[in-house]
Amino acid sequence: MTDPLAWLVLLPLLWACGAFLLGPGRGAWLAGTGVALQLFCALLVGGSLLEGGIRTHAIGGWGAPLGIDLAADGLAAIMLLLTQLVALPLMLYARTYFAAGDATAHYFWPLAGMLLGGLNALFLSTDLFNLYVTLEIVGLASVGLVVTGGDARQIAAGLRYLLATLVGSSMYLLGVALLYGVYGTVSIATLGPLIDSAAPRAVWLAAGLMLFGLMLKTALFPFHYWLPPAHGSAPAPVSALLSALVVKASFYLILRLWLGPFLPMSAAAAWLAALLGSVAILWGSWHAIHTERLKELVAYSTVAQLGYLFLVFPLLGPDEIALQAGTMQVVAHGLAKAAMFAATGVFIHLNGRDAVADVAGVAGRLPVTLFAFALAGMTLMGLPPSGGFLAKWLLIHAALRQGHWWLVVVIIAGSLLAAVYVFRVLRQAFLVVPDERRRHGAVPRMLEWTAFFLAAASVAVGLRGMEILRLLAIGRQVPA
Repeated sequence: MTDPLAWLVLLPLLWACGAFLLGPGRGAWLAGTGVALQLFCALLVGGSLLEGGIRTHAIGGWGAPLGIDLAADGLAAIMLLLTQLVALPLMLYARTYFAAGDATAHYFWPLAGMLLGGLNALFLSTDLFNLYVTLEIVGLASVGLVVTGGDARQIAAGLRYLLATLVGSSMYLLGVALLYGVYGTVSIATLGPLIDSAAPRAVWLAAGLMLFGLMLKTALFPFHYWLPPAHGSAPAPVSALLSALVVKASFYLILRLWLGPFLPMSAAAAWLAALLGSVAILWGSWHAIHTERLKELVAYSTVAQLGYLFLVFPLLGPDEIALQAGTMQVVAHGLAKAAMFAATGVFIHLNGRDAVADVAGVAGRLPVTLFAFALAGMTLMGLPPSGGFLAKWLLIHAALRQGHWWLVVVIIAGSLLAAVYVFRVLRQAFLVVPDERRRHGAVPRMLEWTAFFLAAASVAVGLRGMEILRLLAIGRQVPA
């Protein structure tokens, strides 16, 4: 079996099992090697799509409806590439971040493997029930990573996260059951032509339940209550994985369903999603500006930046710009937020405290890390030539072409608010700290340069965005 689609699912599960068998805290090099191979497989998939179009793989030689099919189009390939590109440097970061014997690293490697295997399977799945299975794997692995340290704050945040992910998955599964009861199939491709504006009410009830559950998992306002505690209390490598990748997986599924079986949904649903996204941008930014904890600042920034993704839904149509904008926002934010959490982990590693005030004085001691934080912040603000600038420019262009000026106001306001909380940290970093308050110690260079690489990548995608958009065009479904 040489198909890279299958290996993208098998490899992380294999090295996760190997790390578990090696014992608590072991398996770092196994994980790094495995993710490097996964990145190679993802590159093979992307290259084959550019040459020959959509790729499919029937597991065990038994395709649907009796078996399980894996499939990759341009959007799935972009998500696969993003996942491996973020995961590989974070595996190297985690190996250095977790000291020998650190309890928080006891089960990090097997749980990280399960998480990546679930994500890759989700991006390749072609039926609604298999997507439920992958959602459960991703959700449970994520909760395990949050509570792996075992302190009271992490356990409380993990329980809140567990409740959110179980409720979201239950709503999704109930919707899948209703669709199966009406049509007798859970295949996304088969359901597409069957659902139209005259579909039974049970179908629209199913759509509402599924989208509600997925919005809860994406932490869209007002369903965001679980995200700041979970991302803010977890170790830095875990926070980076969750913010960069996990919340994007449920948004990816919403987008898949919206452009596929749920295409005939009313315009009111699209505008409701945009309204909630607009409030998320303002609400999340406001809390990021006022919180005293550094990791909570970055977590609330995630709440705000996720709001931009939902502004695309009323703009989707024959014009492909909105879909391009949403995809670029996913990629740019994933890289930038991984970099920002990695940089925050370095600040905390130096100071031993998680407060914005304790960043004072790091400009002279951690210039590379501070530059990485600034580059990531530049992407979140949408400054050129970053990937965030390209995403927001495309989104503004789509809104102006369709005459939705208020969306443009929200986008610009969100960028200005992002500048406030980013410069709040940068200003604090340049303050002079008395010698008696200065904490002495060295920070491993691997931590600093990993954050810098991810931040630089978030800027570089703005310069090479055409390659991403070219890949997106393969197998894309644009609503009429």
